[in-house]
Order: sequence, then C-alpha cells, then structure tokens
Amino acid sequence: MRTLGTRELNRALLARQSLLRRQSGSALQLIEHLVGMQAQAPFPPYYGLWTRLRGFRTDELSQLLFDRKVARIVVMRGTVHLVAASDALPLRTLTQPIMETDLRGNTTFTPKLAGVDLDELAATARESLLAAPLNTAALGEALSRRWPDHDPKALVYAARNRLPLVQVPPRGVWGRSGRPTYATADSWLRQAPRRDLDLAGVVLRYLAAFGPATVRDVQTWCGLTRLGEVVERLRPRLRTFRDEDGRELFDLPEAPRPDADTPAPPRFVPEFDNLLFSHADRTRVLSDEDRQRIKTKNAVAPGVFLVDGFVSGRWKLRQSVLEVEPFRPLSKRNSTAIEAEGRRLLRFAGKPEGQVRLGSATR
Repeated sequence: MRTLGTRELNRALLARQSLLRRQSGSALQLIEHLVGMQAQAPFPPYYGLWTRLRGFRTDELSQLLFDRKVARIVVMRGTVHLVAASDALPLRTLTQPIMETDLRGNTTFTPKLAGVDLDELAATARESLLAAPLNTAALGEALSRRWPDHDPKALVYAARNRLPLVQVPPRGVWGRSGRPTYATADSWLRQAPRRDLDLAGVVLRYLAAFGPATVRDVQTWCGLTRLGEVVERLRPRLRTFRDEDGRELFDLPEAPRPDADTPAPPRFVPEFDNLLFSHADRTRVLSDEDRQRIKTKNAVAPGVFLVDGFVSGRWKLRQSVLEVEPFRPLSKRNSTAIEAEGRRLLRFAGKPEGQVRLGSATR
C-alpha cells in the first residue's frame, strides 16, 4: 500500500479545495462541491469563495441567498453552514443526532428545559414560524406564551436543535447586518431535497473535497461517529493508502493527487474555513505548533494565510487596513507575493485604496 507524505496530502487537499489555482464556475457549484462552507459569521464565506473562484463577486452569493438557492443552517459539527438549498434538509437529517446529543447534555440550556415536552415545543415553534420568519427574541416570546416559567433563550435553543431552521436574509447578505431570523427549511427553501444523499453519499462527497482521509477525519468533519461501517461498505469503490504514521487513508480512485512539489501560491483563508476543521490530523495544512497559535479563548477561528500550501500566519481586515501577522520570517519573494494577494483581497472587499500592513514574525 502506497504511503502519502504530508506534502502529498497537502497538495491533494489544496487541489480539491480550489486553492492550488482558482477555478472557473459558479459559487453555487463550488458550495455544492465543498458540501457547504462553515459560516458562524455572516461574511467569511464571501472571502472563502473569492480565494477559490476566478472572478467571484459579492453580489453573486447575496443573490443566491435572496433566491433561496443557498441557505444558512446548522448541520456538520452542530455549526452554522452555508449549503446548497437542495442539500439543506438531507444534511440536517443526517446530522440530527448531533443536535439530539447536545439537547441531552448541554450544560447551559438542558437544565433549563426540565419539564418541557420537546415534541410539543417543536410543533409550537413550527406553527409560530409558518406565519412568518421570527428573530430569536420574537420566537422566544412566542414559545414563552406556552412555557412562561422557562428561559426563552433555552426554549429557542431547543427549537433550533429540534427543527431544521434556516437563517433568512438579510442575515448573511454582503454589506447588510441583522440578527438571525429563522424560518423552517421546508417552508422557506421551496426546493426538492437531494434524493441521493445518504451517509455513504456524504462520505464520497467529503472525499472529493477533502480526501484522502481516515475514518476519524470523516467523523471530525461531520461530527458523527461510528462511520467505520459506512466506509467499509464503500471500500470496493475506493483506493487505499497509508500516511506516514501508518494510518489507513481512503480516497476516490480518480481524485486529484498532485505531486508534492506542485507550486502552491499564497492564499488568504477566512475565519472558520472548513479547510482547518475537517481532519482529525490537521498537519496536512496546519502544524501542531501553529494550531496552538490560532487558538482563541472564545473559539473564534481567525483568518489565516497559506505560504507554500501551509498556514503561515493570521490576517484581519480592520477598516481599510489588512493586517497580516506572519508566524515566522518570510522571504522577500513570499512577502512580495503576500502583499500582492492582500491588495487583491482589498479590491475584492471594496477597499481599493486600503493598505496591506505586513507585520514582523511572532515569537
């Protein structure tokens, strides 16, 4: 069985993430290929699409939200993702066990739901939302009329976990703000869900976007457990490899696996991007040392930039200044390339007169 080194795994991941070279095609096509984009904050997916697509414009994704062709919904790992409308209900159905587990053991909200019939709560929330989308406060008020002695925030939390709720525009629309406002996925999207999406189908799509991967990698990405049996059923359709630690990797036979020395241009990757959260072993793109550098107290994942395919520092856009913080000294050539890519990011963000401020390496 062939062994794939870290750089080979890195280049395979970058190729499938459209980070070796920007791809042609639509934002919707890429969102479908990536099986959604992590989207706790409203705007990182815009930067994630810009860094992967040729000629991407912000109004393309905003229009997809207004046209109800994509949706913001809690799915993989119990986190908000931007997904294709046809994927929203199937992905939520497959990941519902994550939400049920959290309902049973959430230290903040579970104790506050004692005595609440969760089936009745879900039915009450659905009935309230069928009249019109509601923000968190309004939904909490509606549920409190039935359960006046319970914390409204806990009631809304339970409704979000029990029901497939989407966050409707203007939430997530470029340049707009707004509190999360919810509708049920089936009433809002008005699109037929994918019929071919089962756990095996999800695993195959994961490998197309993130492979080669171990079973633990797949489980880390989606948040589900006991997927070994699913992968075993797929084994006849897959190629197998080993990583440098001897772990078995699974992959699609015809998926790209570029040479380890394939050039990888600098890329700015936004906050929360699934590039960094979809493997149990992240060293194919993020070293263990640098993984500690991007940890934050509030679990907000920073934007990072790649040099030669690997995370090499953080970035943040403040007003019209793109602050770039390398983790180690950059060569003159890499500094020039990062600054050039940073200026492209500023133009994309509508700040063509902005400044790239490249800091010194952190210790």
